[in-house]
Amino acid sequence: MTRRRDCLIAGAALAATASPIGRAFAQSSPPADGEPVRRPDVVFVPTPQSIVDQMLAMASVGPNDVLYDLGSGDGRIPITAARRWGTRGLGVDIDPQRVREANANAAAAGVTDRVRFVQGDLFAMDLSPATVITLYLLPALNVKLRPTLLKLKAGTRIVSHDFAMGDWKPERTVELDSRTVYFWTVPPAGRPYPRG
Repeated sequence: MTRRRDCLIAGAALAATASPIGRAFAQSSPPADGEPVRRPDVVFVPTPQSIVDQMLAMASVGPNDVLYDLGSGDGRIPITAARRWGTRGLGVDIDPQRVREANANAAAAGVTDRVRFVQGDLFAMDLSPATVITLYLLPALNVKLRPTLLKLKAGTRIVSHDFAMGDWKPERTVELDSRTVYFWTVPPAGRPYPRG
């Protein structure tokens, strides 16, 4: 089974690496029918739709973007981006139940040609195809992820629901419905991130 799965993954990756958008869909993981590879870092709490809308507006998503949603839950962020702006999206969640739910939601929304959800460890994923990263994690997890995010290409937009990135100063902060949305842009390589 493992050999067959590895061959399928390798074949998909080879066929889809012609563009960053293709690479986004080439990333795969074991089928979401088993147990999580480890315990989830956070409890799934859905992001209210008003906050989803604010996050996507702050990131100025569009049809040429590739959005990675880290800890994608039921998939509402990439699905909303695909439906309203034609954005391609990849959702990553460690919980196979959430991945099944998100893929079912994408099918119901008619966006499976633009959005895909995979089971995986967000700390082990290749995030380089992303032009936009969305997340709703915890402060310590954001800080743990920060070095990986800072290695992404300059200009990659990052939006977080409720939690900041330690001393990485956000470019914008919006308060809405008793929630906070933070926005950053990855600086050019070698340039320190703004602290605050």
